[in-house]
Amino acid sequence: MDVMGGNAELAEFLRTRRARTDPGTVGLSPGPHHRRVPGLRREELARLAGVSADYYARLEQGRHITPSDGVLAALARALRLDDAESAHLFALARRSPSPVRRRAPEQQRVRPGLQQMMAALHDQPAFILGRRTDVLSANPLAKALITDFSAKPAIERNYTRFMVLDPAAKALYPDWEVVAADAVGTLRLDAGRYPDDPRTAELVGELAMKSEPFRTWWADHRVVERSFGTKRFHHRIVGDLDIDYEAMTFPGDADQTLFVYTTRPGSASNEAMRLLASWSAAGSGPTAASARVDPEKHR
Repeated sequence: MDVMGGNAELAEFLRTRRARTDPGTVGLSPGPHHRRVPGLRREELARLAGVSADYYARLEQGRHITPSDGVLAALARALRLDDAESAHLFALARRSPSPVRRRAPEQQRVRPGLQQMMAALHDQPAFILGRRTDVLSANPLAKALITDFSAKPAIERNYTRFMVLDPAAKALYPDWEVVAADAVGTLRLDAGRYPDDPRTAELVGELAMKSEPFRTWWADHRVVERSFGTKRFHHRIVGDLDIDYEAMTFPGDADQTLFVYTTRPGSASNEAMRLLASWSAAGSGPTAASARVDPEKHR
């Protein structure tokens, strides 16, 4: 499996995005000949992007080419990439072939002001993800809802690792495959920004070795940038919850993302969250990951 690597990574990303693009969505008719493979042909994408077929073919072959911003923008438009995918495309294309490459900071710390803000959120789970989706900090209610990452060995304090490998995650998320695949997409986005981070390579290698779903998701080259949304939870004590989340980054450290979970006032989920908060405040709130997972129920 290709974990990370220069123009080969760019080539694979272009190939997978081309394969998923329906010709009809970009104004192309099926034509008289049956398509043997899904998506656009190389020459079709080249024509849509305004480049020669030979030039595009060399890009997809992983040749050492540095496309201009204009070419990258044209490819992004032709492939209908979203903002996260476009940023990923530019990051992959701007990788330097020289030994001097962009490395990730060795250690991340959450500033005291953010710690205080999370602690003040008594009825809202809140946590911060850093590089490679490492869990840097979480308030008590987030620990009660999801799991207490701070109680785990340092190597296991990673959101994607928890989602992919921990059986408790499958019990906690009714839509586990969707949520886990999104986490892998977030990890893929980070890997594009820091291609030479050894800890990312170790994490990807471990997950690829231990999880077949991860290998499938990683090979798809899908990238995800979290902003807001809704997730379904099934907590072993308070039951089912529909939770809205907001993801925020802050000036000064774009590699840290604060997630805040809320429930709609007056809803059953809101009542369940208030109950969980009361248990958490009393120091008796169980974490979701401490639940005994029934292997037959979640087979």
